Amino acid sequence: MAAAFEGIRILDFTQVLAGPFAVMQLALLGAEVIKVEQPLTGDQTRGLMNKGEDIGMSPSFMGMNLNKKSLTLNLRAPEAANVIKKLLPSIDVVVENFKAGTMQRRGLDYETLRELKPDLIYCSLSGYGQTGSRAGEAAYDGAIQASSGMMSQNGHEETGPTRTGYMPVDMSTALNTAFAISASLHRKAKTGKGQFIDVAMLDTAVVMQAAQFSNYMNQGQLVGLRGNASPTGQPTANVFPTKDGHIQITALRQPQVEKLFAELGLSDMLEEEKYATPEARVSQKEPIFAAVSRGLADKTTAEWMEQLASQGIPVAEVRDLPEVSQDEDLAARKVFISLPSPVTENETIRVVKAGYVTNEDGPFVHSGPPLLGAHTKEILRDLGYDDEHLNELSNKGVI
Repeated sequence: MAAAFEGIRILDFTQVLAGPFAVMQLALLGAEVIKVEQPLTGDQTRGLMNKGEDIGMSPSFMGMNLNKKSLTLNLRAPEAANVIKKLLPSIDVVVENFKAGTMQRRGLDYETLRELKPDLIYCSLSGYGQTGSRAGEAAYDGAIQASSGMMSQNGHEETGPTRTGYMPVDMSTALNTAFAISASLHRKAKTGKGQFIDVAMLDTAVVMQAAQFSNYMNQGQLVGLRGNASPTGQPTANVFPTKDGHIQITALRQPQVEKLFAELGLSDMLEEEKYATPEARVSQKEPIFAAVSRGLADKTTAEWMEQLASQGIPVAEVRDLPEVSQDEDLAARKVFISLPSPVTENETIRVVKAGYVTNEDGPFVHSGPPLLGAHTKEILRDLGYDDEHLNELSNKGVI
């Protein structure tokens, strides 16, 4: 076995979603990850979005922190920086997502650490980057959805802009960060040089909208609030109700529209000039939506999925998470993985693993999410700390 990042050691200071999930992507490919957490509380996500008793292992935390070791350190204590600097010779990558300037105040910024390890790769992840007027501001997914322009394209004219129910900025920033670190590791393998990486959630959110920004900056086109309608403006690309649910149809090309209208018994509409061509239909969204909805009303989603897909009409069922989690194709691709519960004996947890498969060498899971501080003594003993010193650090609240 030769996993891509086998032999790479990462010091992970991140918390919440974007940073932890980014580092987990590298851990799934063989990197050894030491997650540094505040004593007693740890990563704040340990207690977020948790139904029932708070045991420091919320589902969202568990899904972001596979294959990691947990080291508790109070970074405000001077002794903590000494521990980090003792670890540093064995570390290839440092990743942090504190507010800009925080690591500098702790004596753990890139410029300080690169003096001790010149080939260090150091990644800082923040809402708005490490420089500029907003560098020190805290940022969360919803705030970036608002400030990046995402919300101006999401919602209905009647209700105004809205955010998504999931965290697209966090998760896309995670993948962007994992890519940037991977590229730096590849560069280091070629040149022997380290690198500083400045990842901003706002930048990532803009990149996610690259097509929309290009349309605006070059032709003045704005998507606006279209609800579930397609940015193309074609009224035959939308979400429509069925007898028992909803389906999304994306009939953009004329042959697709002709087949759709034939299946719905609406072919006569296409003989009228105002419905005959894609250009004409753009201004007829309301009557077309009403006609298609009436046509779909007498059959179930499953019936329409089979009937329309068999005709080559792009169609998808609007599913909820319980349905998707039982998808047989996703099970075959091992997108979800079941692991022994880290807190309850003889029970399992089920989390998302990765968004791709390879024919060998990962991504793979060798350990579940760590309990807070589970590896603190193990890691410090490897650095030469004896029991007396460990007790001293514990009494001072350093670990």
